[in-house]
Amino acid sequence: MSFRPDPLRGAFYALGCFSLFSLADITTKFLGAEYHVVQIIFFSGIAGFPLIFLQLIASNETGSLRPVLPMLTLARVAIILVNGLTVAYAFTALPLSEAYAIFFMMPIFICVLAVPFLGERIDLPRGLAVVAGLVGVYIVLKPDQVALSLPHVSALSGALLGALYYIVLRKTGRIESRAVIMLYPMLGQVAAMALVLPFVYVPMTAHHLVLTWLMALEIFGASLFIIAAYRHAPAVVVAPMQYVQIIVATLFGVLYFHEPLDLRTVIGIAVIIAAGIYIIIRSNKRLAPQPA
Repeated sequence: MSFRPDPLRGAFYALGCFSLFSLADITTKFLGAEYHVVQIIFFSGIAGFPLIFLQLIASNETGSLRPVLPMLTLARVAIILVNGLTVAYAFTALPLSEAYAIFFMMPIFICVLAVPFLGERIDLPRGLAVVAGLVGVYIVLKPDQVALSLPHVSALSGALLGALYYIVLRKTGRIESRAVIMLYPMLGQVAAMALVLPFVYVPMTAHHLVLTWLMALEIFGASLFIIAAYRHAPAVVVAPMQYVQIIVATLFGVLYFHEPLDLRTVIGIAVIIAAGIYIIIRSNKRLAPQPA
């Protein structure tokens, strides 16, 4: 099946994707008040298995389950395992606006990590954007007023590990089958959480158990939306839509979790978003084929 370019439709699919991701993050924060992050990740992972299998069967692209690059596959599994824990912990312990401000350092980290791992170069404009993003994080975190805590370090680790994951995925995405890309990280995550679960398990109410399944459905739906988005629109249209997450999450944080939001945080978030969008646009132009 071929897809005609339709940037507007692609943008709407991207908005749907990142809105669902933000709802999943909000669900994590809500459940984190009652349960350990290990328990949340385990049950949402179990709930996600049937959805992933159905998607693979429907797409007829299961391919081989044997990795072509086993060491890089192992690296992806390890990265996403630790990343899942750091991100979930940060969401449960930090205001949503602060957590997202740090997580959206990811495009900046990708830009930096692409130099040693992918042999790319950072030109002066992108270098200045990286510095601007760091300034934005400094504004949000207010280290001159508030001491950095373990949740802040956890969020920074999550952003760095997320960037490293995408770097590895760029090396393996066109080589490995979709089954290897999708199933191995989930299998590794659920297996690791199962080892720790007996030490942190707390009986869950039916309502909260349903929320873990809803969380898996939100993530699954977001993955379908992002595939559709990239089929209809280029990365320069799709990627900036990710910043809708910080808007949705900040609104939920203020209205539902009663989290404070000051002008300094808003300014810092705006600087981070501007730097991230510029890096995305600059990278897309650099990678675009030049006319003959």
